[in-house]
Amino acid sequence: MVYTYETICIIRSDLGDEATEEVITKLKSLLEENGAQIQDCQRWGGKRRLAYEIDRHRDGVYVQVNYTGSPTLVAQLERSMRLSEAVIRYLTVKQPGPAQVPQT
Repeated sequence: MVYTYETICIIRSDLGDEATEEVITKLKSLLEENGAQIQDCQRWGGKRRLAYEIDRHRDGVYVQVNYTGSPTLVAQLERSMRLSEAVIRYLTVKQPGPAQVPQT
């Protein structure tokens, strides 16, 4: 079954713009390689102050990705983010109801 998901991740702010874009591209390509359809990918401005310090980081870059895919895809994405040193935190939320699959 295919569902719609929203993943928000916080990327370390000390990486620089090129490295941050590389992390975002890597996450998007991982989704697309595993059959996800990316609906939207937003970078919430530049560096933002975190509400509290996480692993000695006070600032971060927020990225939101909306996509459709299977639950196994989410597990693969979260495993990749957990192993990445560039990602400070992440959260994936399943949107209510099954995804609308276009009729062909």
